[in-house]
Amino acid sequence: MSGFAFRTGASEGAARLGWFTTPHGTVETPAFMPVGTHASVRGLAMHEVREAGARMILANAYHLYLRPGDEMVRAHGGVHAFARWSGPMLTDSGGYQVFSLARYRKVTETGVEFRNKLDGSLHQYTPERVMQIERNIGADVIMQLDELIEGGSDHRASRKAMERSLRWLERCRTEFDRLSHAGRAPVPHVAATEGSPLFATQHGDDECMAPPQALFPIVQGGTFADLRTASIQGILQSGDWEGLAVGGLSVGEAKEAM
Repeated sequence: MSGFAFRTGASEGAARLGWFTTPHGTVETPAFMPVGTHASVRGLAMHEVREAGARMILANAYHLYLRPGDEMVRAHGGVHAFARWSGPMLTDSGGYQVFSLARYRKVTETGVEFRNKLDGSLHQYTPERVMQIERNIGADVIMQLDELIEGGSDHRASRKAMERSLRWLERCRTEFDRLSHAGRAPVPHVAATEGSPLFATQHGDDECMAPPQALFPIVQGGTFADLRTASIQGILQSGDWEGLAVGGLSVGEAKEAM
């Protein structure tokens, strides 16, 4: 995939120093990514975030989809222009946020149906829709939609969620590839509030081209080593990836199990 690379340098035991290159710059690893849920780090201007040593920011596709909307972000030139951040960015798909909406959501093989806590509106969150949302937002690294379940779930439930996450990964990749080759639909007119600047709005055919992005699969399997192994094997057998994410942790399991 153009624009992405990872190389390692010094190592000691299981620890290693690395460099992850993206279209918006290189990040030395291991790295801490400040959380900018709505494409801003609370309490700091972006130049202060960089001065603090951060080189990559984590935003959340679920929250940006609900407010201000992924099409609004795209109309403002994508998340980098929207956030006024020139470095690498990553968006989580929102699987954790959907998991936290237990009272408001229904999970099926198709995807997740949930109600927006802000206004009660009903939404369909499918692997395909998530890829479209994350394409519109335009971060360098995007996450698949996975099924996250409670920590401490039994082996059967953990296996079911892990296997569904693998099936959803395949659907994510299919839509990701389609958008890469076919491009995106023309951006619709998005009404912005008076006085809000359009930092980098693009027009014409070039704007329909999907930005260079890396799709990361998410390893699931709860606290069961055999399921974690099966998840990794399934991911590696499904294709070549620029990186992997470790999911299903810090969701209520005991610290020792984590």
